[in-house]
Amino acid sequence: MTTIATPAHTVDAKLLRFALKQDAIGSGANGVVYVVAAAIFGQMFGLPAAFLYPVGAFLIAFAAALLALASRPGVSRPVAVVVIAVNIAWVAASVELLVAGWFPLTGLGVALVIAQAVVVAGFTALQFAGLRRTI
Repeated sequence: MTTIATPAHTVDAKLLRFALKQDAIGSGANGVVYVVAAAIFGQMFGLPAAFLYPVGAFLIAFAAALLALASRPGVSRPVAVVVIAVNIAWVAASVELLVAGWFPLTGLGVALVIAQAVVVAGFTALQFAGLRRTI
């Protein structure tokens, strides 16, 4: 079950902590690959390396923040809501990227954007469920 930790806005929930850690692993892995192989990915997926470098750097920083958050004794409810909002923004930006045609994506590029949006939506659903269990 759920236990309320010290201050009024922190919670300790297994599902939320698990979802944050999984999100960190996925985000960190993608970030490292984007930074290390931006030129290769750019050609394979139709995404410019100049776009992938900052996205990769953001994902690495985001993953580090998620790991730090998940490792604390109590998870800040407002911070967890911010993580959920960032993930929702990622999914929305993915849809916008596809609909607006910002880049000349290859078939693999379209599949990558869709797959990432689905995975991030799954992390978001788990995080939301974990947060709801703390109420």
